[in-house]
Amino acid sequence: MNIFRLAVMRPIATSMVFIAIMVFGIYSYIKLPVDLFPEVESPIISVITSYEGAGALEVERNVTEHLESVLGTTPDLLEVTSTSLDNFSVVTLEFNSGANMDEATNNVRDRLGRAEFLLPEDADDPILQKFDASAIPVVVYAVTAEESFPELEQLIDDLIVNPINRISGVGDVSVTGAPSREVQVVLDPERLRAYNLDIPQIAQALQAENISSPAGRVDLGNESYNLRVNTEFRSVEDIGGVIVANFQGRQVTLDQVATIREGFADEDAISRVNGRQGLTFAVQKQSEANTVEVSERVLAAMPAIIDTLPDDVELTMIIDTSEFIVSAIDNLSSVLFYAVVFVVLVVLIFLRQWRATIVIAATIPVSLIVGFIYLTLVGSTLNMISLSSLSIALGMVVDDAIVVLENIMQHIERGSTPREAAIHGTGEVGVAVIATTLTVVAVFLPLTFLEGMTGVWFGQLGAIVVVTVVTSTVAALTLTPMMGSLLMKPVDEGPGGGPLRALSRGINAGLSALERLYGATLRVAVRYRKTTMLVAMLTFAGSVALVPRVGTEFMPISDDGFVTVSGELETSRSLEYTSEVVGRLEAQITEAIPELKRINSTSGTSGSMFGGVGGGKNEFQLRMELIDQDDRERSVFEVADQIRGIMAGVPEVVTSTVTSGNSGGAGSAQPVAVEIRGFDLEQTTALANDLAEHMKGIEGIRDVGLSRGESRPEFEIIFDRERLSDFGLSSAQVAQVVRGNVAGQTATIFRREGDEYDVVLRYAESERGSLEQIRDMTINAPTGARVRIQDLGEIKEFMVPPNIERIDRERMLTVSAGIEGRALNLVMEDVAEWVDAQELPPQIAITYGGDFQEQQESFQDLFLILALSLILVYLVMAGQFESLKEPFVIMFSIPFAFTGVILALLLTDTPLSVIGLIGAIILVGIVVKNAIVLIDYIKLLQGRGLSIFDAIVEGSMSRLRPVLMTTLTTILAMIPLALEIGEGAELWKPMAISVIGGLTFSTVVTLIIVPVLYGMFERNAVTRTGGLS
Repeated sequence: MNIFRLAVMRPIATSMVFIAIMVFGIYSYIKLPVDLFPEVESPIISVITSYEGAGALEVERNVTEHLESVLGTTPDLLEVTSTSLDNFSVVTLEFNSGANMDEATNNVRDRLGRAEFLLPEDADDPILQKFDASAIPVVVYAVTAEESFPELEQLIDDLIVNPINRISGVGDVSVTGAPSREVQVVLDPERLRAYNLDIPQIAQALQAENISSPAGRVDLGNESYNLRVNTEFRSVEDIGGVIVANFQGRQVTLDQVATIREGFADEDAISRVNGRQGLTFAVQKQSEANTVEVSERVLAAMPAIIDTLPDDVELTMIIDTSEFIVSAIDNLSSVLFYAVVFVVLVVLIFLRQWRATIVIAATIPVSLIVGFIYLTLVGSTLNMISLSSLSIALGMVVDDAIVVLENIMQHIERGSTPREAAIHGTGEVGVAVIATTLTVVAVFLPLTFLEGMTGVWFGQLGAIVVVTVVTSTVAALTLTPMMGSLLMKPVDEGPGGGPLRALSRGINAGLSALERLYGATLRVAVRYRKTTMLVAMLTFAGSVALVPRVGTEFMPISDDGFVTVSGELETSRSLEYTSEVVGRLEAQITEAIPELKRINSTSGTSGSMFGGVGGGKNEFQLRMELIDQDDRERSVFEVADQIRGIMAGVPEVVTSTVTSGNSGGAGSAQPVAVEIRGFDLEQTTALANDLAEHMKGIEGIRDVGLSRGESRPEFEIIFDRERLSDFGLSSAQVAQVVRGNVAGQTATIFRREGDEYDVVLRYAESERGSLEQIRDMTINAPTGARVRIQDLGEIKEFMVPPNIERIDRERMLTVSAGIEGRALNLVMEDVAEWVDAQELPPQIAITYGGDFQEQQESFQDLFLILALSLILVYLVMAGQFESLKEPFVIMFSIPFAFTGVILALLLTDTPLSVIGLIGAIILVGIVVKNAIVLIDYIKLLQGRGLSIFDAIVEGSMSRLRPVLMTTLTTILAMIPLALEIGEGAELWKPMAISVIGGLTFSTVVTLIIVPVLYGMFERNAVTRTGGLS
């Protein structure tokens, strides 16, 4: 028994099955966690190594190159990039898509173990960091204070961090920018010389006196006790009492040669929130926790936490990820609602029955709810991608039900009983419905094979659309005929009946007139088939000629309300000076931007809440949040332009980059990136500067910058090895002493009430602030002599880069820029024209990265997916029609869909992006559905004995209404996305425009050209008189 016959004969059983599906779906929806994007395992691992006091060149030579050499043999490795900065080395490993990242992490960790002996002794152990989506902060707060600022680190730890860590779902709370307390041992160089002491000797004495070590077990009678030796310092005074030397028969304690005090480590950065100095703490969720729920729990706990803080401590929320998530998902839910309303209205207008509307609308919740079940089964989340996927699928889930019910109604109008009409009507179009669904599956299923960020975006899209459309087909073949057999009845077009019946008669009259007009047009097109086909081919050729006028981009950018400024002063500027300039900038921006809600700044180096490392003391960052989009007249991009003008008017700022908008995590802050590879720093820098100057004159380019900062002065102590040998010294010994005197040396740890503080030895600032003082520093030689630094070598000044980038073990310098008002491909053509005109030395190479590289790779993958989809669609249709030529007739509408895409993009001035290209691929599955329904019915009429001509005209007229209905439902479902309704909708606008334009144009082709071409493919040609030979 056919499935639709069984469903019609057993309506209660059928109803119970779908009610059960709804129950499971609602449960799944309630249990689904909410997030912004799908969870993704990043194929990137970073290795960060601290080498305090070393410049970028020294870090590259002594740390980065060794790590690259060892880590470069890791299996599944795709690319190695690195950045060597003052004090830090960052090596980034990118693995092949699909690599087992747990295994990769273990492989990297094993190799780091083997690399440790290659690194300098005073370099810290490398830290391995694997990107985890749960590490992205859920909530970030700024903390400002006045009198309590020195105690903030302890206050935050006791009164904020600990209570938040106890909240369910919270994984970690990280604090950035807190003043770090330490025990400072400020040494007097004169007294050290008097007692013949230096920092390494004092550090050794402190380490020896600050121990806690197990010493075994002691049995006393019937009791057994652990024995421990504990000489840990219990107070700062204990530290001062440590004996550091015996001089002329008497003991010398530390407090005789140093001042010991509690203080704070030197600031690497100064952070402010709305002009007040402060710090930030970020709350990260556990990997399986719901972002929105964790955020709500933290926000609910904050009032009680704030009550425990001193009066001068103020908390300001600067990031709440859940706000954008809730807003974006609410807006997408609204888009989904509008789409449902549009679809229902189309069905009501065409079928003119509330009963028919209810029958078709019933397939919508069933199809969508199975999407929620799928998300639960695969362990995914309710996010922007999944909701957008449901919105895209919505226009297609009613297509099959429309075709089935419209055919059932035709049978009822001819006099069949509703039950007979449901069985026979469904049977006539059942095969066509299944075939159209298979074509959709053939298009969307390959999207799940995409890799990288494109795969993250569209893999879930493909899977959800396949699941929902297959479900809608099952519902159309079971639920629709079952409900149709119970609810449908002939439409009463007789007189009377009130305004609704009059409206129904009017609609029917209009549709009938449209059918007659279409029939007349089709007869002319079939009669003048050669002219018709010539016009069609010329139209397509004209659209192909327009392709070069369509710009391209990687991903569209949405207005997320945030503007970020990254800038640099002259390389020699101090942190205090940088902070002063940034303070003036904050005041200017606050006064000039009425849309400003909040402004945060960081001057100098700052450990990132995401685990990165910052730059020098001359660098700064401003982060501005604007008021809600609905409450401001200007876009974030217009505000960013004004801020660029402000930055240009500050002479102290050497370079600055202003970024705004959000591309869903897939695009770069600076889309244009030209990579210059070569070892010689002077050569690559000169070439980069020339390129940067040229790029500033290219239309559409803004914020041109170099990844390598300007070289800055550095003093180097160059030792005379013979003199060192004379005194029995090594370069390492002397370097350790100088570093301890100037930068300081952490000798040991002081513990108090569960907290740990570094004990740092260093000369007083007044004793280490000039080159003369450094030359006059002394070291105890093994020969017994006390030798000055100037007797061992000389100090010279050099110009060195502040950072060095490398890729695949080769130095690289990137010239980057943003774009505005012009397509990425056109900008890159102008850049490439200049690059190609250069005569490069053999040791220098230029490549392209950034969004352009991502776009090229993604486009290549998507064109392969397009080719695969076309092949699969042909295979499906060849199997259905048992013909090798008829699929070509149906697929003839596909090129004209691309014509519609080109015209729609040009008319709306929208560049072709990855999102837009996905829309074009989707069209392959959508446009052939109408052609399949058309040709399938024409063949059915031929089988009933009609001539080819009559079958073409009558069959096409008969299928006009379902074709228009399915087309309109898909188009109207896309309109809310095309109109950018709500946050996040801008990202999907190019897809909606592509689908609307392509489907509109291809529908006309399907209704005219496909029947004409079908007639031409038949054995007997149609004569100009309308007869058949």
